[in-house]
Amino acid sequence: MAKVIIFGTTLSAELAHFYLKYDSEHEVVAFTVEKEYLKEKEYKNLPVVPFEDINEIYPPEEFQLFAPMTELKMNRVRERIYNEGKAKGYKFISYISSKATVFPEAQIGENCFILEDNTIQPFTSIGNNCVLWSGNHIGHHGVIKDHVFFTSHVVLSGRCVVGNNCFIGVNATIRDGAVLGEGTLIAMGANLTKQKTEPWSIWKGNPAVAANISSKDIKI
Repeated sequence: MAKVIIFGTTLSAELAHFYLKYDSEHEVVAFTVEKEYLKEKEYKNLPVVPFEDINEIYPPEEFQLFAPMTELKMNRVRERIYNEGKAKGYKFISYISSKATVFPEAQIGENCFILEDNTIQPFTSIGNNCVLWSGNHIGHHGVIKDHVFFTSHVVLSGRCVVGNNCFIGVNATIRDGAVLGEGTLIAMGANLTKQKTEPWSIWKGNPAVAANISSKDIKI
């Protein structure tokens, strides 16, 4: 069991608090946000403290962090907060739902938020700072790198490699053995039949085709 500070006071943080309270052994003791967003001193009957000053209040030798943030700017905002937390000396917990199916030979990094009804098959590797919302199928011998966001009901077939900072939309399907370049966005309902995607590309449709803009240029 760890004493945990959750980053944020948004809906994602509220969900994280709920899951940790009712489906983990961890104890949430506080929330933290950056000073410019600090508008309340209490959330869920717990203190909210400035992220910039967190070391002085909750030292990393005694407390751990959890930053279950959204996909804003292709996960780069969550990546920044994760890296800043590591630089401050903190370890991050991961939350894996008791209602997810995770086989023993799967490997999962830290600061991952894996919700109910995910099926993670054997010999799968999931990196750090990844979010898998509910109901996904993660195929065998797959590699999901860091700072990735899966929404819901995604099918990732076997032997795929998902690069850093990818985003996979609701009900998307990705063919077996596909290699997604860094920052790839697979749109909602897309059916990716290509073997490889270019970094920071956007794919949509069935079969999916590449859009003529970069995923760096969109708001999510």
